[in-house]
Amino acid sequence: MSGPALELAGLRVAFPGGLEAVRGVSLSVARGEVLAVVGESGSGKSLTMLGAMGLAPRGALVSGSVRLKGEELIGARQARLRALRGDRIAMIFQDPLSALNPVLPIGEQIAEAIRLHRPRMGRKEIGERVLDLLALVSVPDPKRRAAQHPHEFSGGMRQRAMIAMAIANDPDILIADEPTTALDVTVQAQVMEVLARLRERLGLGLVLVTHDLGVVAGVADRVAVMYAGKVAEEAAVDPLFADPRHPYTRGLLGSVPRIAGGATRLTAIPGAPPRLGAREPGCAFAPRCALAHAACAEEPPLRPAGSGAAACWAADEPAPEPEAEAHGETRHAVTGAPLISVRDLVKEYPLGKSLLPWRAAERLRAVAGVSFELAAGETLGLVGESGCGKSTLGRSVLGLIRPTSGSVTFRGREIAGLSAAEMRPLRRHLQMVFQDPFGSLHPRMRVGEIVAEPLRLLGEVGPKAAAKAEACLERVGLEAGFARRWPHELSGGQRQRVGIARALALEPEALVLDEPVSALDVSIQAGVLNLLADLQAELGLAYLFIAHDLAVVRHISHRVAVMYRGRIVELAPADALYSAPLHPYTEALLSAAPLPDPAAERARRRIAPREPESGGAASGGCPFRAACPRAGPECAEAPPLAARGEGRIVACWRPG
Repeated sequence: MSGPALELAGLRVAFPGGLEAVRGVSLSVARGEVLAVVGESGSGKSLTMLGAMGLAPRGALVSGSVRLKGEELIGARQARLRALRGDRIAMIFQDPLSALNPVLPIGEQIAEAIRLHRPRMGRKEIGERVLDLLALVSVPDPKRRAAQHPHEFSGGMRQRAMIAMAIANDPDILIADEPTTALDVTVQAQVMEVLARLRERLGLGLVLVTHDLGVVAGVADRVAVMYAGKVAEEAAVDPLFADPRHPYTRGLLGSVPRIAGGATRLTAIPGAPPRLGAREPGCAFAPRCALAHAACAEEPPLRPAGSGAAACWAADEPAPEPEAEAHGETRHAVTGAPLISVRDLVKEYPLGKSLLPWRAAERLRAVAGVSFELAAGETLGLVGESGCGKSTLGRSVLGLIRPTSGSVTFRGREIAGLSAAEMRPLRRHLQMVFQDPFGSLHPRMRVGEIVAEPLRLLGEVGPKAAAKAEACLERVGLEAGFARRWPHELSGGQRQRVGIARALALEPEALVLDEPVSALDVSIQAGVLNLLADLQAELGLAYLFIAHDLAVVRHISHRVAVMYRGRIVELAPADALYSAPLHPYTEALLSAAPLPDPAAERARRRIAPREPESGGAASGGCPFRAACPRAGPECAEAPPLAARGEGRIVACWRPG
């Protein structure tokens, strides 16, 4: 690594009305170096990089200094910025589907990026370069794939195509804005492997904007932690994880559930980040900080602390001991009888009518004969990659989707196939919390009305229903005054708490939680997970917890079921499954999951990641055999779910 290839000094991004979103950020990154920029939503991470690229939103005022290999970008002409973007500095955006043109083939879009900056390059040479780039980012069969459109690519493949486009002209700096947020752990591992290989092969500098501390631990050289538009701490990756000096950094690391950890309570950061325009004078983190004192009335500068730098007056003070409740268990012993029993559940979808009258229409089997039981007071975690059938299974259990065949019983009563009218009395006992905490709340209803709506639908109205709604809000940690607010006035964590309060309004016995924390920052996620544990201990609720984050699932679950292409391939107590997985697919998932520990990331053995299969259940044979390192002749026959002792079952002819 040489001197800085990209250097930001006192960068500010402001909006009309005196609203400063980025407040004097200074960062640098050299060729061959990985700088991770982390922080909660709204901390200014992405806006800092957009400002540096000259891509800040219209109306934003960008000031300070941004130098790319010594050339000043702030104040440069737009023509010069366009010449540099995609050539010397490039950016990968968070959502590859919206960043790619849906009507142009992938190869043509990559060729366009080359043609703009290399106008003298011939058509044949550009075509060869496109195929070389796709091969470089591990896209199989580049010639065929180059002719396909974005909708024909999986999420991981689209992200690789974006990377190929970004590196088409050998830039000095590559900025990756949340490149793995929407991806499954195996695909995420593939994308990060591609970026690491490009760094070594091309020597480019990488700025990784992310909130995933596990990804940071695995690839970063240095880390800058941002809060309220400023850098709160900056240090090399190892000392920052081992000895963080800013209370905010400590809070972020304490909020992260660990795959190797048990079910101890997470140390959530109290409060919420300050809203733009509502920031008080002094240290922006002081209202949430356990170490705040009189000096915090003045905003601290970024100054040396430990082996890095921290913007905190108490950076040299020892971290306070966690409160006693932080050591509590989040999983309590299960003593209840089976509440929900699922047997051989199948859900199929037609793929369209056949044009030949003597041929039946093809059908997609999203759930293929799944069986399990859920006891009162128990959490069953359901994990697997996107498209494996997790959400379809959860909705089928609740009767929101009518299963094709199979049985679902609640307290011994068959509920599969019941009509909406027949299910209505049972809705009181079976509720759901959805993934998107904003999309699942009506924007034209106040919070109190949203929480009371299930009561109204079952005949409870007036002051009694309003009082129950306020009690539910208080139960999930929100003051009764929140009943008068609108959804857009709440943070993501508060909106998710409202969703949980609505589900609790009818005093249910079981909740299906479909990715309830995937859209939340780690600090807010920790508070929601602690809340769910408290509610389960208090009310004896049963949870079917659907997620793709393996650390979150281990933290909260008593047992875990692993799904692959519509089938459960392994089901076991959480601690047993994570410590000694039996199915090779479970091993691949666990080996791909990032660990928020740099030393552990470097020492671990990874199973080669693979692109997930799609299209529902496989037709015959073990569905995982094509990607399985232990596959044998017998795997051409589908393995049954077989008991392996200690409450474990696994669908594998050659379990580990």
